[in-house]
Amino acid sequence: MTALEAPARSIDGSRVRVMGIVNRTPDSFSDGGRFVEDGAARSHVAALVRAGADVVDLGAESTRPGAPAVAPATQIVRLGALVGYAVSLGVTVSVDTTSPEVAAFALAEGARMINSVALAPARDLARLAARHGADLILTHCRGSMTEMAGFSRYPDDAYGDVVEDVAREWRCAAEEALSMGLPPERLWFDPGLGFTKNAAQSLELCARLDELKARVEHPILVGASRKSFVAHAIANGDAEGPEDRLGGSLAAALDCARRGADMLRVHDVRETVQALAYLRAVARHERARVTPSATTSSDATREATCSTA
Repeated sequence: MTALEAPARSIDGSRVRVMGIVNRTPDSFSDGGRFVEDGAARSHVAALVRAGADVVDLGAESTRPGAPAVAPATQIVRLGALVGYAVSLGVTVSVDTTSPEVAAFALAEGARMINSVALAPARDLARLAARHGADLILTHCRGSMTEMAGFSRYPDDAYGDVVEDVAREWRCAAEEALSMGLPPERLWFDPGLGFTKNAAQSLELCARLDELKARVEHPILVGASRKSFVAHAIANGDAEGPEDRLGGSLAAALDCARRGADMLRVHDVRETVQALAYLRAVARHERARVTPSATTSSDATREATCSTA
């Protein structure tokens, strides 16, 4: 079982989980500086839980293109007592870090997932996750985001087949993680939308997510929320600010849920939970239409209508 103790998901989105984002950073691309203070951070965590988040993902280092690295000690200070507070609310807590030191701190405070935006530390983070019975999310990214030129800027010819290349590179890191004793069901795949990928490459990964899932054979986390490739997809480029991309972000979330995502990492938890609930409601009606009892009732209604006429 994973940290979420979730059974296999279904295609209608009924098992898709929602991970709410909490950035304790001054420079994150969307909400940098908003939750640096303890009170604001706690209020935000509580609001995400009330909105229906299955997981809250606490991060203390920005992963936007060009963001400077943050020392582990500084990340730990930023996280502080917030990890324990989130745990006390009964929600699954994830720590967004590539640092084994930061991950160890969060796990000791009660976190049950490590969310790494890099493949390089797979062995060290997997060793920690295995020791604590936690889950590990490995995000595909080539190198450090500090080296990326800008949002959705990456060479068009950087990948041969982006799906094949991403899956192959991720599987290499996955093998290292599993060699540390991490159970396969506790290892998650994140295709890394926007991480060393341009807008077209991110969109292709979304369009072929079902193929990716078949290639990696692990649960999939997708983080499309408010990212610049969403703005490119709706023909607005980078002109729109991140908080103006709600419609595109919800469309991306629902499309990825349909294509096999097991969890969605989002800023707008309430809206995403509502959208997934709508998918489930429609799916229930679709299933009801094809049940024998529904078919029989429909036939009887038609016969009654015709005989009356």
